[in-house]
Amino acid sequence: MSHDAHAGTAGLRAPSGAEQILRSVPGPDGAAPLVLVLGATGYIGGRLVPRLLNGGYRVRVLTRSADRIQPLPWASEVEIFTGDAADRDAVLAATSGADIVYHLVHSMNGGGDFAAADRRIARNVAYGSARGGVRRIVYLGGLHPDGARLSRHLASRREVGDILLRSGVPTLVLQAGVVIGSGSASFEMVRHLTEVLPYMPAPKWVRNRIQPIAVRDVLHYLLAGARVDAELNRTVDIGGPDVLRYGQMMNGYAVEAGLPQRGIAALPVLTPRLASLWVGLVTPVPQQIARPLVESLQHPCVMADHDVDRIIPRPPDGLTGYREAVRMALGRIAIDDVETSWVDASVDRAPSDPLPSDPDWAGRTVFTDHRRRRTVADPDAVWAAIVQIGGVNGWYSAPLLWALRGWADRIIGGVGLQRGRRTRSHLRQGDAVDVWRVEAVQPGRLLRLRAEMRVPGSAWLELGVTPSATGAEYRQRAVFFPRGLSGRLYWLAMLPFHGLIFRGMARRIVATAEDALFSRAAR
Repeated sequence: MSHDAHAGTAGLRAPSGAEQILRSVPGPDGAAPLVLVLGATGYIGGRLVPRLLNGGYRVRVLTRSADRIQPLPWASEVEIFTGDAADRDAVLAATSGADIVYHLVHSMNGGGDFAAADRRIARNVAYGSARGGVRRIVYLGGLHPDGARLSRHLASRREVGDILLRSGVPTLVLQAGVVIGSGSASFEMVRHLTEVLPYMPAPKWVRNRIQPIAVRDVLHYLLAGARVDAELNRTVDIGGPDVLRYGQMMNGYAVEAGLPQRGIAALPVLTPRLASLWVGLVTPVPQQIARPLVESLQHPCVMADHDVDRIIPRPPDGLTGYREAVRMALGRIAIDDVETSWVDASVDRAPSDPLPSDPDWAGRTVFTDHRRRRTVADPDAVWAAIVQIGGVNGWYSAPLLWALRGWADRIIGGVGLQRGRRTRSHLRQGDAVDVWRVEAVQPGRLLRLRAEMRVPGSAWLELGVTPSATGAEYRQRAVFFPRGLSGRLYWLAMLPFHGLIFRGMARRIVATAEDALFSRAAR
């Protein structure tokens, strides 16, 4: 067993508003409690760790691959143990000396017999925690009705909770339903089904009542779970303030996303297997994840009681409503958060923001067109060509297509190409450039334009330059966030023209920079 130790919490912000931080209580020796997080690269774990660090805890993580931890903004602030939670020796080593264990591992992503895998891991955690002197286990399980015949997914979550409660270590099992936040598998199903389907044939479970909870409220309960009464050993339900039918959740998402209300027909013939195949067909959620989730939706998922309020106070500004949680998941996804951006992204992330460890299918649909060209021209020459784009200077490629696009935009009530630009050779933030608005300028490095034309979605165009050993590299990226099915069809319809427009634009900008270089050399 190998591990690398890191210390310190410098550079981590203190969350504000409802992102409450519950400060750690020093142990008898005055040291901050040591917390082991299992599942630190998962959706919840990746958001919990920085909040534990901000709360003054020392944090240790157990991961099968340290490479998955390194891209995360808090990687240098935690103690990393390399090992598999299914390996009892690895768990024994990781739990040794820990005060608190957060068990956030679920094997559903791996497919196969996930229940057997989760059972084995739970037994390892129970054994290692008892042997290692752990004072508290906190486990995030699934909300389910009592006495019902549960799906494989929910039955496994309940079984894991029971194993931990019998461990001899005081355990708090928090049972949550649908977690609302970009990257949550349950939320991604709602997002993509609503975005893609203007009309949805659905199983009868769309009529079931569900009590969703915002990811920031889940984090509030998890953080507070480290400070409950020392002897508390029980299960509690957690949920948000709204109880909705699944169909109402989809249409609530549609309203917040600016989409028309979706028609939903509950059909008795759609079995869980057929429904999961349908979900797998129209959403990017992998089928091995979609099917257990679909099976779980056969049951109402509503809190049986509110005992949690006697154990853990609610957040200072109250629990987050469903529609507000959706707004957070949608409104805080900015262009800088797209994984492929070459602009440095901020590490000051809200719980609803995407993380590098989130799965590829998480987050809203994003279409991109990338172009790169190396040139012997220096970066200044390339930048000079970039900032001359638009207006009377044109767009470096396919002028007829640009003219037709501007004309079409005017016909449907848009701004068209009539606005031009303020000057021919300088741009500043907020300037209009034909159908675009300058959203950001980093002189000599990056120009970002936001589309103000009428399109079924949101669009940006980024033009950038970086020095290279032989001159410079020009980088160009078009980004489109589609709105609903019409946005996806629009992007597909424009694909044949993108090859002409964007390829020609990259080629002509580089050629213009090289012409300027050769002209200077000739003089």
